[in-house]
Amino acid sequence: MLKYQIRGENIQVTEAIRDHVEKKVSKLERYFIETPDANVHVNLKVNPDKKSRVEITIPLPQLVLRAEEVNDDMYAAIDLIVDKLERQIRKHKTKVNRKFREKGNIEQLFATGVNGASSEQAEEDDELKIVRTKRFDLKPMDSEEAVLQMNMLGHNFFIFTDAETNGTNIVYRRKDGKYGLIETN
Repeated sequence: MLKYQIRGENIQVTEAIRDHVEKKVSKLERYFIETPDANVHVNLKVNPDKKSRVEITIPLPQLVLRAEEVNDDMYAAIDLIVDKLERQIRKHKTKVNRKFREKGNIEQLFATGVNGASSEQAEEDDELKIVRTKRFDLKPMDSEEAVLQMNMLGHNFFIFTDAETNGTNIVYRRKDGKYGLIETN
């Protein structure tokens, strides 16, 4: 059963908005054999430019579904984000089914009510094909030096070994132009 945690920033979450979110997101339940016990984290935000930002995260045992959408209309953003989540589920389902077919082990993670791979799903499979592999040594450095290296290379992320903790970390450029750091254990 999906449990909803809907939070609003700069907006009052009305009953109509809550009902619309629950109605749209609950349609995703048809992809699962049994309805998982999962919390649906919904963050609704209205930016100063009057654009609505909707973020939905659904942590599940086999994967984490997450999408965000920005639109002038809050309801349109919710509709678009549910479409994104559906594509993610179909892509994951196709990938899992292909993996089990290759191993000869058939285990259903999703409902069989969804038809087999469509041409759209086949195209999505092609997108998952690795076309290039790079190998390199991780140099010990701090996060500031890693950001400088990332910018110098013109990449959106950079993997490095933290000089203090000796752990593998990742710095990345966020959509807002700022930087993020992912630390591993």
